[in-house]
Amino acid sequence: MRVSASKVGSLESVRERVAAAREEGRTVALANGCFDVLHVGHVRYLEGARAEADVLVVGVNGDDSVRRLKGEGRPVMPAEDRALMVAALKCTDHVVVFEEDDVSHLLLTLRPDVHCKGTDYTEETVPERDVVRSYGGRVAIVGDPKEHDTRRLLERIRE
Repeated sequence: MRVSASKVGSLESVRERVAAAREEGRTVALANGCFDVLHVGHVRYLEGARAEADVLVVGVNGDDSVRRLKGEGRPVMPAEDRALMVAALKCTDHVVVFEEDDVSHLLLTLRPDVHCKGTDYTEETVPERDVVRSYGGRVAIVGDPKEHDTRRLLERIRE
């Protein structure tokens, strides 16, 4: 099995890995997204998230979730491929595909020390902020300004 593939797991297996990391005294961050066409904005977001903790878990939206969030014609790549691409990044420790439209269930299951969102949010506009606060976690805004957009990238490719 390739290294990146071994980073991808079910929610239960990732929960066990997170528990083991915590037993070692390590902190955990969670970042999430569709990652439909991986671009530099995604890389900077995930690197910024990794800088917030010792371990980075990335939640990748499942195909039906992406379709609901982004519309017909998306995702361009299936969830398994998107998860492997994200797992191949050096900054990523664990990847889990989730089917819900937000990460509340992942947050409550994994209880990361920090939930990381991109710069298109503020700490007060993160939809899951109350969930994170309910178990004593914190929200961090990471990455570079939202100058990279999958939708615009796809439009340029189609032109």
